[in-house]
Amino acid sequence: MTGTPETGRSETRRSETYETEVEVRAGTASVGAVDIAYEDMGDIENPPILLVMGLGCQLLTWSMPFCRKLIDAGYRVIRFDNRDIGLSGKLDGQRVTGNILLRLVRHELGQSSSVPYTVVDMAEDTVGLLDHLGIESAHIVGASMGGMITQVVAGSHPERIRSVSILFSSTNEAFLPPPDVRALAPLLRPPPKNATREQIIEHQATTFQTIGSKQFPTTRDERVADATEAYDRGYYPAGIVRQLAAITGTGSLAKYTKRITAPTVVIHGTADPLVRPAGGKAIARHVAGSELVLIDGMAHDIPNALVDRVVDAILTNVAKA
Repeated sequence: MTGTPETGRSETRRSETYETEVEVRAGTASVGAVDIAYEDMGDIENPPILLVMGLGCQLLTWSMPFCRKLIDAGYRVIRFDNRDIGLSGKLDGQRVTGNILLRLVRHELGQSSSVPYTVVDMAEDTVGLLDHLGIESAHIVGASMGGMITQVVAGSHPERIRSVSILFSSTNEAFLPPPDVRALAPLLRPPPKNATREQIIEHQATTFQTIGSKQFPTTRDERVADATEAYDRGYYPAGIVRQLAAITGTGSLAKYTKRITAPTVVIHGTADPLVRPAGGKAIARHVAGSELVLIDGMAHDIPNALVDRVVDAILTNVAKA
């Protein structure tokens, strides 16, 4: 089953590192109770790669240089906003209740909690997007929370997945090493409600600087530029609260991870302060025949200096399918 997506608009953009332009077919998929905003790039007849991003991050976080390398390798690339973020549908009125510290403790023990929605629900959004685009099966790449969503999709719908690539993520099993409190703190202490645009942008830039790769630094100006683009496209802090609750409320993903049968690569940085390397090792341990790629000095991001290495690892895994 293949088809042309229903699009709300089509445009061309110049990649930051390439002279040639990239056609972007952008649209919205109605998936159950939410609308999922997506961008579809590359030849529609090429094998599709679906990119699934993490907590509080819009599709923009999959940089155009990253996407372009996959397109140039002969793939159709789809990136999208998860529910409650960016241009996708918002679950207004659904409140996160209960004690966040208790929920974090239960999370560290691999236990679920009562939350508005879970990572499993977000995985069904992802499958619904494939349905909307008429894609029978795709290669899937998930980062952080997106890697958690990827585990659920690949474990629950193996017939829809050609290969699995997971970046800096975790199975959320009991007793895995917790995040560094300095990396977690900005996520638990968002800007106040009366913060100005500039204050919010500074906070977001600082957050990504804190969890980013120190050995492969991104300049402060680049962080601010990225945060500004994300803010102006769609700032919605309530969605980040619900997405964080989804992560901490879902419980262990190991039952899904163990069902993955597609060729799998797990990529993790040795310097990740937010999701420790033990999380990636746990994923690789549960997926038979998977490859674990540990990158020295990489933290919880894909710095420009490592785009080639990360993409090469993904393409090597994709070729196994």
